[in-house]
Amino acid sequence: MPAARFAEQLNVQIGNELAAHNQYLACAVYYDALTMPRMAAFFYGQALEERDHAMMMVQYLLDTDADVVIPGVEAPVAIFADVIAPVSLALAQEKRVTEQINGLLRIAREEYDFASEQFMQWFIKEQVEEVATMTDLLAVVTRNVDDIEDIEEYVAREQGGADTDPTAPRVAGA
Repeated sequence: MPAARFAEQLNVQIGNELAAHNQYLACAVYYDALTMPRMAAFFYGQALEERDHAMMMVQYLLDTDADVVIPGVEAPVAIFADVIAPVSLALAQEKRVTEQINGLLRIAREEYDFASEQFMQWFIKEQVEEVATMTDLLAVVTRNVDDIEDIEEYVAREQGGADTDPTAPRVAGA
């Protein structure tokens, strides 16, 4: 069973991941409404990925016989000033999630909860990738703000479907 402090904070993180899911969904809908199908698809995919992260955490708690609490989340930002704003928001969100994940790892170490520390390692790697992806996307969107076709071409070329990571934790319900 994970350390009580870790399990409590992991339940909070489940809510954070579900809030990230909703935020990415709102970004996807924004781009869909602008007829930017590649950006919309990218953010729909990001939303599903965040949901899966939450469900990986749920599965870990279930596997370790810890209580699972699905917290409520605030409504996402749904109105954006321009095509840059959702990506800028997404980058800030990924940086915040990185801090949250690092905090969970810190708690696991402080509590000598080695299994939970091991569980968090995959998320550390994932956050490096997520921040890098959003940083690159923000640069492209900012540079091409007046040419959405270039943005769409970049996403089509660079953000194609990634292979399934065999080292990823199990997703509850999958």
